[in-house]
Amino acid sequence: MVEDLALTQRTLTVVRQEESLGVAGDLDFGIELLNRARRGLLAPTLRLYRPRPTVAFGQRDAKLPGFQAASEACRDLGFEPLIRKAGGRAAAYHRGTLVIDHVEPHADAIAGAKARFSFFGELLAGALRRVGVHAAVGEIPGEYCPGEFSVHGLDPDFPTHQIKLVGTAQRVVSGGWLFSSVIVVENSAPIREVLTASYGALGLEWDPATAGAANDLLPQLDVPTVEDAVVAAYAEYAELIDGDFQSLLPVTSTSTPL
Repeated sequence: MVEDLALTQRTLTVVRQEESLGVAGDLDFGIELLNRARRGLLAPTLRLYRPRPTVAFGQRDAKLPGFQAASEACRDLGFEPLIRKAGGRAAAYHRGTLVIDHVEPHADAIAGAKARFSFFGELLAGALRRVGVHAAVGEIPGEYCPGEFSVHGLDPDFPTHQIKLVGTAQRVVSGGWLFSSVIVVENSAPIREVLTASYGALGLEWDPATAGAANDLLPQLDVPTVEDAVVAAYAEYAELIDGDFQSLLPVTSTSTPL
């Protein structure tokens, strides 16, 4: 399956979202795109945007007794709490991060789900290596929202200190898939602070030292630089076509709920 991902000829429309649809709207729009793709109304699409300050909790987090306190802590720190439909534990992001929603129609989307985690994890690690980050795929001890295919970076002068840079999640439905990635590029301190408060309220153990940003390792990095590297990496996966995000709006009322 990984070989198929690498070798299959395909095109991918790249759309850059410049304006927020609102905290919930930004998150929900990825599901809307997946809904369109599975109904044959959307070709393979890559959506790139910088989100408003958000903490996206997992379904399991919302069932814990400390969830209300965690949500209040997020708001106190300027982050909006939401419950996402895909992924594990709480993850935080803001304007210093890059969100990538990759949507494709697929007749048998479930078959390659695990291979996608591996393939696109390596693709994103490669994008970070393009800009000089020592990045690799793999869960690191104590990371927030732990995952087998997280992307981490390290300081070559202190190789034992690894920080999580990319979290990925996937939603698979009959007829299509959505692969979402969040790259933390700039300004890691607020993310570390809100995760510390959230995980503390939820009673979940983690190591705050694992939360960081790419420019903690290379101070000159910014979101536009990393975005360019991600697009260059995707250009090796597919033929890229520039698209207009505005053409995807408005979200129609005829969409079928997932």
